[in-house]
Amino acid sequence: MPSPYTVHVAQSMREIDAAQWDACANPEAVTLALGPRTARDGDPYEGERFNPFISHAFLKALETSKSIGPRSGWTSTHILVKDPGGRLAAAAPAYLKTHSMGEYVFDHGWADAYHRAGLHYYPKLQVAVPFTPVTGRRLLVAPGHGEAACQKLIAGLRVWRENAGASSIHITFPTRPEWETLGASGFLQRTGQQFHFINKGYADFDAFLADLASRKRKTIRRERKEALANGIEIELLTGANIREFHWDAFFQFYMDTGARKWGAPYLNREFFSGVGAVMSDRILLVMAKRNSRYIAGAINFIGEDALYGRNWGAVEEHPFLHFEVCYYQAIEFAIARGLTRVEAGAQGEHKLARGYRAVATFSAHDIGDKRFARAIEDYLQRERIHIDEALREYDELAPFKKGP
Repeated sequence: MPSPYTVHVAQSMREIDAAQWDACANPEAVTLALGPRTARDGDPYEGERFNPFISHAFLKALETSKSIGPRSGWTSTHILVKDPGGRLAAAAPAYLKTHSMGEYVFDHGWADAYHRAGLHYYPKLQVAVPFTPVTGRRLLVAPGHGEAACQKLIAGLRVWRENAGASSIHITFPTRPEWETLGASGFLQRTGQQFHFINKGYADFDAFLADLASRKRKTIRRERKEALANGIEIELLTGANIREFHWDAFFQFYMDTGARKWGAPYLNREFFSGVGAVMSDRILLVMAKRNSRYIAGAINFIGEDALYGRNWGAVEEHPFLHFEVCYYQAIEFAIARGLTRVEAGAQGEHKLARGYRAVATFSAHDIGDKRFARAIEDYLQRERIHIDEALREYDELAPFKKGP
């Protein structure tokens, strides 16, 4: 029996109806079905009610600001599945890539091996949120459309990979159920790790500290005190309280830190004004001020269940200010909002000592050349064992009280 669904490709979010996309990405039915939750209700990563990064507004802001586009090596090529009435049943945020930067799941070694063999690794098809190492749904299926629409979407990705002459498909930071679905569909499975703060229903920051070993608790209190010792004040800004002069200051921090770390920051000034104009209620700016001048700041995005720390920067160096602005303020905000967790971005073993826990992240890969696919699968099997061992070791090193 032929499928009732058809596959289409959109070269821009502007071609896609925002309401239909968001019904797939963050369906209202899911939001209404779930009440307030804490980590005690079970796995805090399941049943996420709103992820800001897969919203139409966020993805469109990346395109409109030209933070992504052909010159950046990220060319939008979103895969859409439509029902017989022409409405969106499923979608995937997808990009043709000519490099492997801005992904946070590293495949440079795979690209080198391809090139040494005389093959072209680029372009490749990336299903992801650009520059955003945050777990979230990647196979966006609208309510009322189940496995058939999802499988049509996966098939559509594979057909488009061939039509576009791409070497491979890379789906980065999907949810675990999606990762398992993709594995059952023949994708290679990869794991990674990040450090997240998990809210156990703490009443306040002191309740969180009480859950830590005494030495760690004292260290955090000392760090917070020293971070503000030079007359530094902290401002939390969201919604209409975020003004253009705040974006001006933050962008200066972002550019300074980005240039020192990786040379060419990914996001431009227009992006921050653009995303602030359309989703300011989903943004938290944590700004540090000294002598009436902003000196540091961090941007966070607010979900229904999580706070996502994204970018930080500073024009003055002060002991522990990074920890205060990026980690401790985020924890306090998440506890006050009843959010289940804080995701503070990629890497950073130093987060462990600040009450963050190691958690697994996932990616799935479909490699066109089957010889390379077999070699990569062998590597990934060994890598998954290493990641599992590391997660267990990190759990043992967590600063929380031991025993009953």
